Amino acid sequence: MKKVLFATTALIATAGVAAAEVKFSGYGRFGLGYVEDRSGTVPNISTSGGVVTTINSAVVDTDDAILVSRFRLNIDGIVETDGGVRFEGRVRLQADEDSSTGEANSAGLNGARFSVIFGGLRVDAGNVAGAFDNLANYYGNEVGLELFAGQYSGVDYSFLGYSSTGSGSNAVFFQYSVGDFAFGASYDQATVGVNGVATDADRWDISATYTFNNITAAVAYGQTDAGISGVSDPSLTVLTLGAEFGDFSGTLFVADDATEIAATDGTAWGLSAAYNLGAATTLLFTYGDGNADADLQQVALGAIYDLGGGASLRGGIGVNDCDICADSTIVADFGAQFNF
Repeated sequence: MKKVLFATTALIATAGVAAAEVKFSGYGRFGLGYVEDRSGTVPNISTSGGVVTTINSAVVDTDDAILVSRFRLNIDGIVETDGGVRFEGRVRLQADEDSSTGEANSAGLNGARFSVIFGGLRVDAGNVAGAFDNLANYYGNEVGLELFAGQYSGVDYSFLGYSSTGSGSNAVFFQYSVGDFAFGASYDQATVGVNGVATDADRWDISATYTFNNITAAVAYGQTDAGISGVSDPSLTVLTLGAEFGDFSGTLFVADDATEIAATDGTAWGLSAAYNLGAATTLLFTYGDGNADADLQQVALGAIYDLGGGASLRGGIGVNDCDICADSTIVADFGAQFNF
């Protein structure tokens, strides 16, 4: 009787595995990162008579060059119905260094993302990426092992993004693709500060993408609405262009960054390029800026050397600056990455 029971249990388990699929993917990276005049925070403990009275943080100078690392593991559960509807769930396990001190952090799971996919329709719920985060060529060709520079650096508006290490915004994202066109939209409730008071606001964005031959054009608009009379609602409009010509690829980026804050409200722009030199080497360039005083300007050069088998050497060097910054800052990194 026990043998029959064990055999039946094994058959049911096998059938369950055959009907569903679990996938693992991700990457690891490690190397050296350099930030000129790097500073960080450390615990600041005050005592009186041997008794702890206050615990806060103190800003201290740390080593400019630190060991940088990341391990990322995506865990995807997938099942497809007889009618062709695909259901997916994803969580991500990720460990990074503390970018201020270089000390290692523990790995932790993020918030779950759930997806329903049928034909050209995709709906995500939970910890999702919004229309800007999914927009074609928004990020362009980022530079560095840590992707420390990008053409979008002049943007200050806070849009819905996928969280690799947190719970996310518990939002909804919709995308529909038909032929050369794709349309996207997302919605969530964000917490914003209004006159120093934390307030819930409706945050939404929409996008459209069109690909023709080797060129892709995309536009997106988003707004955060606190619903308070007399209070302006920040918004962001982005236009991107991307093209590939043999060994060369490039992107253009322009945005109306209406943050409603004088130091950051204005226009942002940027561009990026990648060129395959052959011999497994790719050169990268990116530039981003904006006309507001606090907009971050980034200029960076980088390279990737493909070692084969999913492994590569990567690095870059760049400069961060802004109109109200006391000094420009040199940033650089170099290391290895392996994808699995």
